Amino acid sequence: MEQVTHDRAKRERSSQDPVGYSVADEETEWLQSFLLLLFRSLKRHPPLFLDTVKNFCDILNPLDQLGIWKFNPGIIGLGGLVSSIAGMITVAYPQMKLKTR
Repeated sequence: MEQVTHDRAKRERSSQDPVGYSVADEETEWLQSFLLLLFRSLKRHPPLFLDTVKNFCDILNPLDQLGIWKFNPGIIGLGGLVSSIAGMITVAYPQMKLKTR
């Protein structure tokens, strides 16, 4: 994030021409910064990544059952399979379990 902020400030100092400015560019930069931070955080903390994947897979079935978002039964099954495998990984490797304080 610091590198992105530094690069953005450098670009702003170097470009004095407001013709190329767009609000969409600003929104895209914010989204790119957020996704980069998310990717780096999940990469550095594998237990957090595993828990996030498991939670994402677990939410598919309730969304389908409540009619909020319809999924193919194969997607529901795949989500259950991935969630179960993630649960087995946390049992087999206790260091992969997300620690809470």
